[in-house]
Amino acid sequence: MKTKYTSIIDIAKQLNISKSTVSRALTGHPNVNPRTRKAVLDLAQEMDYQKNSLALGLSLHQTNTIGILVPEFMSTYFPSVILGAQEVFQAEGYQTVICHNNESYDAEVANVKLLLSYRVDGIIASHTKETRNFDHFRMVQRHGIPLVLFNRVSEELNAPNVVIDDYAAAMTAVEHLIKTGRRRIAHLAGPDSLINSRLRSQGYLDALKKHKIPVDPALMLSYDLSIEKVRIYMKHFLDLPQPPDALFAINDPTAIAAMEVVKEKGLRIPDDIAVVGFSNDFSAQLVSPSLTTVSQPTMDIGRESARLLLGEMKLKGDYSARKAPCVQLKTKLIVRDSSVKKEESGAKRKRG
Repeated sequence: MKTKYTSIIDIAKQLNISKSTVSRALTGHPNVNPRTRKAVLDLAQEMDYQKNSLALGLSLHQTNTIGILVPEFMSTYFPSVILGAQEVFQAEGYQTVICHNNESYDAEVANVKLLLSYRVDGIIASHTKETRNFDHFRMVQRHGIPLVLFNRVSEELNAPNVVIDDYAAAMTAVEHLIKTGRRRIAHLAGPDSLINSRLRSQGYLDALKKHKIPVDPALMLSYDLSIEKVRIYMKHFLDLPQPPDALFAINDPTAIAAMEVVKEKGLRIPDDIAVVGFSNDFSAQLVSPSLTTVSQPTMDIGRESARLLLGEMKLKGDYSARKAPCVQLKTKLIVRDSSVKKEESGAKRKRG
């Protein structure tokens, strides 16, 4: 059955009064007869009237709506960031529109245009692995819509951003493996299109160099973040004449998929090969053995992104002549059973 939303016009026709009277009654305007106001409110409830916030916002040139663009929901990283951002936005009276781009550049462009058509007051975004052209984000800036990037940021865009020190975090993770006696450390890296992927790879390389461990190109592979490729590349590593004794992965889903391949090969973790991930996904502590990983403050990343955007909305910052601000948050290495034996891991936790 075809249905439609009840409008002010519908209520006005039923009560045989003007649209302006209905509007004033619904918004609590004092210049409305109390009996008329009650009749309007009662009928509005009976007809399930819903206020058109978008139309009202457009008339006021403010919709109190924020757009959030994320590339994927494969891990708990982006949902956690969203929760942190929503916590701040809701406290300030803003609603959010969440757009999931499924790692598709075309979907990202379409969603940016959708958010602009909704006349959002601001956007926070983390771009897809396919994104190499940032004209759609430049379009956001040309429209005067405040934009904040997080996690996956761009050197081409002068926009405020919230990140972690990916380079230092990767160095800490790889140095942990080196200190446990590992010398043939493989690295499954993300695509070169992502700045954070390049920084983590550089942290891996510099950790090896710092400890005078030769870099073996055969132990470093970049891939497109698809789980199918993880299985192919991990089997390749394990079939080498000199297989790795450790793996540093770009993220936790990569590490967990790699661990499955290791188990299928009949190898033991961490005895035969130690594994370290990145992000501290919720599943990291549920897998067996539990995954050593770099913990990112995801809720705080969301909160800081929201606070930064709200500040930009008030200041209407113009970054054509100056560098946009960057907020960098700290990480922490969480040592679990995938990189050290249980007794060693327990001892480390007690000392920590």
